[in-house]
Amino acid sequence: MDDEQVARGTGDEVAVVRRFNRSYTQRVGALEDSFLGTGMPLGTARLLFEIGTEPGTTRDLRARLGLDSGYLSRLLRRLETDGLVAVVPDPDDRRRRRVDLTAAGRRAWADLERRSVDRARDLVAPLTARQRARLAAALAEADLLVRAATVALERVDPTSDLARTAVAAYVAELDERFPGGFDPGPAGTASDPDAAGLAAPSGAFVVATSDGEAVACGGVRTLSSGAGGGVGEIKRMWVHPGWRGAGLGSRLLRHLEGVSRDLGHREVRLDTNGTLAEAVAMYERAGYRRIPRYNDNPYAEHFFAKRLG
Repeated sequence: MDDEQVARGTGDEVAVVRRFNRSYTQRVGALEDSFLGTGMPLGTARLLFEIGTEPGTTRDLRARLGLDSGYLSRLLRRLETDGLVAVVPDPDDRRRRRVDLTAAGRRAWADLERRSVDRARDLVAPLTARQRARLAAALAEADLLVRAATVALERVDPTSDLARTAVAAYVAELDERFPGGFDPGPAGTASDPDAAGLAAPSGAFVVATSDGEAVACGGVRTLSSGAGGGVGEIKRMWVHPGWRGAGLGSRLLRHLEGVSRDLGHREVRLDTNGTLAEAVAMYERAGYRRIPRYNDNPYAEHFFAKRLG
């Protein structure tokens, strides 16, 4: 297998995905002008479903659905013309537009939900109970892996709202998992004293997003500089519990190593707590070697380093 096949997937894998896409889009009605008999094409119906599930601003909808602003505007105009949605200035920020369902829109959303449930029920009806369980497990695994493959990794300001949201989730999980709790001080707040070290030019902070939501994060800061290359440190690495097992942690770790290399580091270090056994195992699989304590972090019990090629 050559490097391009490793990076892009083998021909067999690509063929399987393409065959599934063709089969599934046909059987769920995605090819019909009137999706599920609603009178709307799939794109419009999908947007109606999203608004009914979680109303928000046009920016929220663009992020969750991955739509460009022009296409979203066209879909919204159709829903407005049909009297299904109302687009008004957001009371929290009048520069933004908020989208909500009208009374007619709520009835259309309920009808879409009913039709979607009926189509799914009809699809699995010929299967035995064992086959249905296999299908549900396979689709859940496929959904997780496809979402993991399409997660966006983006460098952000460590004081941005997105970064603070991710760090707050990281802090909350450690506080729950550590036997004595976790008190990082003002980490993730506007007065976070460590945020500056994770910002350019000496550091970077990365947030992984899916459908506009933060699902993982991690930062790199410079510990020392030198003519032969500096030493960096990976900090605040976190993956949402619902995303574990899909390889997102390993992907994020490799990405952060690349960020550290871009910052001129010849070596990267990190520390962790023994409670986080899965993290320790991941670091060891990734080629990190154990080293003596190199900082005064009271929560750290294991210390690792890796040379960057």
